Amino acid sequence: MATIRKLPSKRWYVEVRKLGQRKSKTFDTKLAAVKWAEEIEQTLNPEGLIQGKTVGDAFEKFRDEVTPTRKSQRSERNRMNKFLRDPIAKIPLDEVRQHHFDEWIKRSLTKIQASSVNRDLNLLSAVFREAIRWRWTTLNPIHGINRPKNPPPRDRRISDKEIEKILDALGFDGQTVTTTRHIIAVAFLFALETAMRQGEIWGLDWKDVFLDKKFVRLHETKNGTKRDVPLSKEAVRLLTLLNPKEEGKVFQSNQESSGVIFRRALQLAGIKALTFHDTRHEAITRLAQKVQVLDLARIIGHLDVRSLLTYYNSSAEEIAERLD
Repeated sequence: MATIRKLPSKRWYVEVRKLGQRKSKTFDTKLAAVKWAEEIEQTLNPEGLIQGKTVGDAFEKFRDEVTPTRKSQRSERNRMNKFLRDPIAKIPLDEVRQHHFDEWIKRSLTKIQASSVNRDLNLLSAVFREAIRWRWTTLNPIHGINRPKNPPPRDRRISDKEIEKILDALGFDGQTVTTTRHIIAVAFLFALETAMRQGEIWGLDWKDVFLDKKFVRLHETKNGTKRDVPLSKEAVRLLTLLNPKEEGKVFQSNQESSGVIFRRALQLAGIKALTFHDTRHEAITRLAQKVQVLDLARIIGHLDVRSLLTYYNSSAEEIAERLD
């Protein structure tokens, strides 16, 4: 039931109470207050759910209100926009069921790998958890869905010859940093030394770099915990090339555009099936030959040492050489 009254300010205050729920708002005119009250009363059903919402409405609200609070907001926003372009966005929330997402999985698998589909399903599940909290629905259709099987973990190694080709494509001589391409080259080599993720590297600030103590401090990491990353002599040398300061971004280039430039450098170098993230695989494999497993887990920020197997890609030939 709606209650409307005029305030001393001459504005109109309206309050709607129904099914134990309360909503209120202030308007300049009584007509606007009455119209809003009627709309609110119609959106409340016997279950206390707000009706008339689509899956796309949930995508938009999550993108605009929840995504900005999350670490991977840039890439997540792009993924939410991708969801909005899918036909599933037009389905009313009170009608969407698991079979709709079974069809979505089939469509998605024609465009992206199973591992990417599963990551998207995790995000979709988060959207529906929020929609339940907003009282837009009572159902999370992602729960219990038959997910596609992830492909085997990547085992792409980066050879010294490929590293040389990439540096040549970026025009880096190993000493002089004067262009964005040189900064990207330093970031690439730094990743191979530290096993840091791309976002961690481009998010690094000079105030968290301790060259005298040979480590950097990461405040924003994938698992949400702070970690200190030790630096090799080469890693220290690479950072020194970037003219250390008291504070400010270490890598003075845009992460997204740097990714584009790096991929073009790969094409120019004639290197295929390689991503910047493969530096993490290569670095972890190299570090595993220098430090103990628990130290390695701490360096790369893995809470479960078993997850190291995803990245550790030493060949049987390399292991055999260490046996003698």
